[in-house]
Amino acid sequence: MAQQISESELVLMKIIWKNGGAALYALIMEELAKEKNEWKNNTVLTPISWLVEKKFLKVKKIGRRNEYVAVVTEAQAMQTHSFLDRVYGGNVKNLVSTLLRVRPILANRQEARREAEQICWIPENIQEAEQVS
Repeated sequence: MAQQISESELVLMKIIWKNGGAALYALIMEELAKEKNEWKNNTVLTPISWLVEKKFLKVKKIGRRNEYVAVVTEAQAMQTHSFLDRVYGGNVKNLVSTLLRVRPILANRQEARREAEQICWIPENIQEAEQVS
């Protein structure tokens, strides 16, 4: 699933997953109130409609009420929501390069390099990698 999920959509999906993968609008509003989220009707209905359009949710009619049913699992949605994917396009090298440039606490590049190597592989020549990014 290539679609991205926004933060507000994720809040609503977590409520639905917590309720076994399906929830009525009233339950969603009740859970939001418990979490001290004071969203208004449209604030909830708009992201729900986006989730339906993106095929993360489907709507099941129960009389005059709508039950929102998760089409994807939480694990599947999290794959599309990962920080690395959203911010760095899934590229670990871009993340490490950024960290090496913005870490003012480290005394020098060699110290930063050793720290980064503990996290993941980085190129032998840092200057070369910085020119690429």
